[in-house]
Amino acid sequence: MGKKVAVILFNQGEPDCLDAVKPYIFNKFYDPALLTVANPLRWMMAKSIASQSAPKARNTFREIGDISPLMNEIQKKKTKLEAYLSELSNDEFKCFSFMRYWKPYAKDIFDEVKEFLPDEMILVPLYPQYSITTTGSALIEWNKQVKKKKIEIPFRVIKDYPENDFFIDSIVGLINEKLKLLKSSDYRLLLSAHGIPKKTIESGDPFQSQVEKTREAIDKKLNNSELDIVTCYQRQIGPLEQQGPLTEDEIERAALENKNIIIVPISFISECSETLVELDINYKEVAEKAGIKDYIRIKTVQDNDQFILGLANLIMENRV
Repeated sequence: MGKKVAVILFNQGEPDCLDAVKPYIFNKFYDPALLTVANPLRWMMAKSIASQSAPKARNTFREIGDISPLMNEIQKKKTKLEAYLSELSNDEFKCFSFMRYWKPYAKDIFDEVKEFLPDEMILVPLYPQYSITTTGSALIEWNKQVKKKKIEIPFRVIKDYPENDFFIDSIVGLINEKLKLLKSSDYRLLLSAHGIPKKTIESGDPFQSQVEKTREAIDKKLNNSELDIVTCYQRQIGPLEQQGPLTEDEIERAALENKNIIIVPISFISECSETLVELDINYKEVAEKAGIKDYIRIKTVQDNDQFILGLANLIMENRV
């Protein structure tokens, strides 16, 4: 009989209803990995940010029907990933997931995992690039709960995959589908990543350098000398200065240089509020006001077969 393997997917999560918006924001900014100040100041700042940001954030979620599609997308990934893993091995695989800032939390899934009685666990981030504010923070919480609950099941962690072929090829395939339909070359490819504090990057966080690795890999695979490619970063709520260049500024610069836009979310592999609202609504409005005639948004890889199969192979390479 083969081994039983629990695959644990994780992400920051999103609110599952409008009432969850304010506590979600508090949880996010109370995280010392994101807001690096000591208590009680961090608690006070997180409460203030949540109170100030919640009304606008609720309106953001109303734009997408009051609820994020994130958990449904993760469920699709889990189902397809289990199927591919079963094809690659005689062992039994079951996928679980936890979120960092909203339910299900790491502490919530251990009973379900233990009921499966796995021989080993593999943790897989739903972030291609590593940052202490995303993957790192989730792993800190996971390890805290493992110690608290005295879990003795061996596990390994896949930390990132910013330039792995399965990820890059999936994105490039989506871009090329759009490029085939274009009749001119006056387009700028904006590779948009989520924003994190500039202070975090300056402290040695690898996120920005890994985003550049993703950019370089996409550029090489596209092999299109006529395509202008720029990396940029979306704004984060909160008081800390973000690393740049900012996506909004790059949209306006493209307009001044008479470029149309193809915008690609490269640090997201699922549709969420930061893609469906920021990219599809907010930044599109910025583009229209700036005079850009054509604004094209490439979807995230979601449960793309090439991506999920590649993720399955990466998991197989990282068995305990």
